[in-house]
Amino acid sequence: MKLLRKYRLRTIAAAAVISLPALAGADGLKATADIKGCTDPNISGKAKLIEKTSAEGIKEVTVKMMVTGLSDGKHAVHIHEVGACEPCGAAKGHHDPGPFGQSRPDSAGDDVPAADINHPYHMGDLINIEVTDGEGHMQHTTNRVTLSPGRLGILDADGSAFIIHTNADTYCDDDAELKKGCAGGSRDACGIIRAANEEG
Repeated sequence: MKLLRKYRLRTIAAAAVISLPALAGADGLKATADIKGCTDPNISGKAKLIEKTSAEGIKEVTVKMMVTGLSDGKHAVHIHEVGACEPCGAAKGHHDPGPFGQSRPDSAGDDVPAADINHPYHMGDLINIEVTDGEGHMQHTTNRVTLSPGRLGILDADGSAFIIHTNADTYCDDDAELKKGCAGGSRDACGIIRAANEEG
């Protein structure tokens, strides 16, 4: 009996050792995006994404972004559900794999809030980028998306893209704020998110 128990303990320990590198293997996944203006060729920039796993096994993605050519002030930044930028509307709505409401905050009317909009709780909702003297910087860590496969993955079959909007995101957190433009309004720039080892 003691021999069997020792064998079981060794087997469990071996399994734990085997599974640790698999978990750690998710660390360090990287992606990038080249940011380009939707209509203004003077807007350009770069975004870098790095995924790490917390001590509790939660995947966290840090987004670092630098953009030039935007107007000074705050601009909404979101991860959108399709990796397409031509035209910028091809990126579709905010990344929100569900359960979800409307992924397009601009579906609200000027006077009537959109119903079940789910903003700012879309998985792709990020913080504003702040631009000073034509140069904007943003760094944000989120556990709402992953670079790994899965329901929160943004490197899925149809990809994902960053959209930078003309105005700031007010986060539309109160029902009274769910009006057209509360999530940044029109689209100024777009960048397709690609795995760091992906060419093109």
